[in-house]
Amino acid sequence: MEMMILFRLSLLAILLSSGLSAAAHAETYFIDSRVGDDRASGTAADRPWRSLARVNRQPLKAGDRILLVAGSVWREALTITRSGKKDAPISVAATGAGPRPRIDAGGVSAHAVGIINAEYVTLSGLEVTNDAPTPALRHGVLVSAEDRGVTRGIRVQDMYVHDVRGINSRKDNGGIVFRAVGQKRPTRFHDLRIERNIVWKVDRSGIAGISDRVTARDWFPSERVVIRDNLVEDIGGDGIVPRGTDGALVEHNIVRYAGSRAPGYNAGIWQWSTDNSLIQLNEAAHTVTRYDGQGFDSDFNSRRTTILYNYSHDNAGGFLLICSPRPNDKDNLGNRGTVARFNVSRNDGTRIFQLSGNVSDALIERNVIHVGKGMDVQMVVATNWDGWARDVRFVGNVFNVAGTARYGSESGRSGPDYLIRAGFDPASFIRFEKNDFYGAHVDRPGEDAGGSTLPYRDVPADWAVPVFDPARPDGFPAFMAQHRAWMLAMLARELGEPVRLRQPRRISIFEAR
Repeated sequence: MEMMILFRLSLLAILLSSGLSAAAHAETYFIDSRVGDDRASGTAADRPWRSLARVNRQPLKAGDRILLVAGSVWREALTITRSGKKDAPISVAATGAGPRPRIDAGGVSAHAVGIINAEYVTLSGLEVTNDAPTPALRHGVLVSAEDRGVTRGIRVQDMYVHDVRGINSRKDNGGIVFRAVGQKRPTRFHDLRIERNIVWKVDRSGIAGISDRVTARDWFPSERVVIRDNLVEDIGGDGIVPRGTDGALVEHNIVRYAGSRAPGYNAGIWQWSTDNSLIQLNEAAHTVTRYDGQGFDSDFNSRRTTILYNYSHDNAGGFLLICSPRPNDKDNLGNRGTVARFNVSRNDGTRIFQLSGNVSDALIERNVIHVGKGMDVQMVVATNWDGWARDVRFVGNVFNVAGTARYGSESGRSGPDYLIRAGFDPASFIRFEKNDFYGAHVDRPGEDAGGSTLPYRDVPADWAVPVFDPARPDGFPAFMAQHRAWMLAMLARELGEPVRLRQPRRISIFEAR
C-alpha cells in the first residue's frame, strides 16, 4: 500500500513538473511590420521580427505568445499549425497602443488567419481582411481540423473581420469558418468558442461550421461549441450557422443584413444536422432576401433545437422557418422536437411562421408577434418539401396585427413567395391553444381552446434597439453590454416576466441517433 502511494505521488510530481516545465520554457515573440527584422531574436519588444512568414515557420511550443504590435500591417497570411496544452495554450494577440495590428491577406491566401490541425490556440485582438478584385474561396479566419480526431480548446475572440471577398455559390467560406472533416479519421471540435467578434461585409457566410460526420450511421458531432456576443452585419449569405454539433450555444449575437448578395436560400441564424442546439437572446434583423429570408431557422437532420428569448424584426422573409425534406436512413432524420418559446417578432415580412416539409413534434409557445400597419403577411403557413408537417402546437402566443395576417397551406409558388389556401391540409395535427388574436386575421384556425379574438392594440413602447457602426470598432464591448441590457428589458416588458436564460444540454446515451 505504501509503495502504491509513493508511486502515485511520484507520478503526480512528474505530471506537475512537466506542465511547469512547458510554461517555464514558453517564449513571447514580438512582430512589428515597420521596424522588425526576421534575423532578430524576436523575443524582446526592441528586437521584433518583421513578417508573419517568420512566425509561420517557427516551431511554436505550448505556452508561447505571439504579440503583433499595434499599427502594423501585413499583406500575407498568419497560419498556426502547432498545438498548445490545456493550461498552456499558444496565443496570438495585439500589443502596444494604436490601431489594431492588421492582416490584409489581399487574396494571396485562402485565409488571412488560419488555425490548421492545431488545438489549444487562442486568437484575439486583430483586424483581418481578405479582399481582392475578383471573388474566390476565401476566409477571414479559418479553424480547420482534418483527420485528427478530437481537436480541443480553440478560442477566436475580440477579432475585427471585414471585407472578405468570398464566393457566394459556396457556404464554406466567409468571415469565421470552423471546419472539422476526416475521411480517414472522424474529426470534431471540443470546447470551441467564438466570442465578441465583429464580422462585417463578408461573403458568403458570417460565422459558419462545416462537418462531414452528420449521418445517423456516421455521427461524430462537435461538442461545447459556443458562439456568443458577436456582431455579424452585411453578409452575402447566411449570418450564423453551426453544423454537425451537439449542445451548441448561440447566445446574444446580432445579425443584421444577411442574405445581401448570395443567390439561393439564406437566413439570419440557423443550424443544420445538430442535436440540442440552444439559440437564445439573439437579434436577427433586416435579412434582405425572401428566398427563406427569415431571422431564424430550425433546419433538417436535427433534433430538439430550442429558439428562446430572441428578437426578430424587419426580416424580408419573416420570423421563423422550421423545415426538412423527406427523412431517409442515410443523411436526414427530419426535424424533430423544435421549441420556439418567449421570442418577440416585430414587423417581419412575408411569412412569420413557416412549416416546410417533414417537421414533427414542434412547440411554438408564448411568443409575441407584432405586425405593422399596412403589412399583409402569412402568419402561419404550411408548405411542401417532399412532404408536410405534422404535430405542431401553437400555445399561448400573442398575435398583435395592425395590418393583415393570413393562415393556410401552400397552393402554388410565385418566385420566392407562396400562394396559400385556407386550412393546413395536407399538413396534419396543427393545433392552436390559448392564443390571443388581435386585429385582422384571415382564415384563422377555427379551433383554439381558450383563445381570444380582440381589436388591435397599439401600446407605445421603446423599440429603439441600440445600433453600432462596424466601421468604427472602438467601443464595441460597451455597445454589446448596452444591447444585452436593452434586450433583457424589452423581452421582460413584452413577455410580462423576467428573462431566465438556459444552459445547453447534450445528448445522453439513451438518445443516440
